[in-house]
Amino acid sequence: MGEARRIVVKVGSSSLTTAAGGLDADRVDALVDVLAKVRSGGERELVLVSSGAIAAGLAPLGLTRRPRDLARQQAAASVGQGLLMARYTASFARYGVRVGQVLLTSDDMSRRAHHRNASRTLDKLLAMGAFPVVNENDTVATDEIRFGDNDRLAALVAHLVHADLLVLLSDVDGVYDGDPARPGTSRISLVRGPEDLAHVEIGSAGKAGVGTGGMVTKVEAARIAAAAGVPVVLTSTVHAGDALAGADTGTYFHPTGRRSADRLLWLQHASTPQGSLTLDDGAVRAVVERRKSLLPAGIAGVEGEFSAGDPVELRDRAGRPVARGLVNFDAKEIPRLIGRSTHDLARDLGPEYEREVVHRDDLVVLHP
Repeated sequence: MGEARRIVVKVGSSSLTTAAGGLDADRVDALVDVLAKVRSGGERELVLVSSGAIAAGLAPLGLTRRPRDLARQQAAASVGQGLLMARYTASFARYGVRVGQVLLTSDDMSRRAHHRNASRTLDKLLAMGAFPVVNENDTVATDEIRFGDNDRLAALVAHLVHADLLVLLSDVDGVYDGDPARPGTSRISLVRGPEDLAHVEIGSAGKAGVGTGGMVTKVEAARIAAAAGVPVVLTSTVHAGDALAGADTGTYFHPTGRRSADRLLWLQHASTPQGSLTLDDGAVRAVVERRKSLLPAGIAGVEGEFSAGDPVELRDRAGRPVARGLVNFDAKEIPRLIGRSTHDLARDLGPEYEREVVHRDDLVVLHP
């Protein structure tokens, strides 16, 4: 951990704000002190995934708690995001560091051009010495294109920027084998795979009530990152310095897999299918076992309303999801393609129909 060169750090709302809503300047400054020190030598690059926009906007809008409806959440985020970035900008300015804001939705990341632009922006900010601060674009994200929590966003950003380490910060100093508030429980220092937590009851959101996460989302984010080859440390914000220095703190998640194509990780974990295609048995084998593209001849049915470029679920005849991919046709076009060869379609409908319904480069198998 101490040798990691590029690091993604995620901090939650409860570590930056008061329980009543509004930013806690002292807490923000304390975190920035740690982050600025880590990158001061010029050998390490950091990306911060920061929650706190909605929480920061509560008090200025006269809200006493996080609203349940999306419209008021977006309004709070609209006010709070500016306050959050202003606080980070002023705090990092004490060290002569410029801050760059990057707002993302899951829809951005599942589409090829948007994904490439996000990657390029983050790389360029780091190359120019700026400090990227990433958050979900809560002001425009609908329920269908939300990450849902910034823990998962952080795991995906860590993969996007090819990070050597992901540090998830919260108000708890690691994963425990029981309720950490009860005597007799102990911290789990190392997780080598999902089986190490199979019998551990993971807690939900914290007491502050200003965030959407909790230990469940952090553990799931750690699993996503570890499966993509990125080691993870989960600890409390007060131990951020120790974690970044490589000290024995929190819970360390050992990588369990290798890095895959960036966009496929986003497609698997950040996209929401807008419809589904039912495959015949031969197409299921081709897609799942041989990693082939999905052709019209292998489709047995279609459900939902979607447009070309949208994520769709690929199911077997029993209705079980076997893969997810970006479709090349609108839903209304699919029925006349079902069961037909691309050669016949090109002859009858035109050369633009001589192509895959889902290309293998835009497809991820869910249950290999």
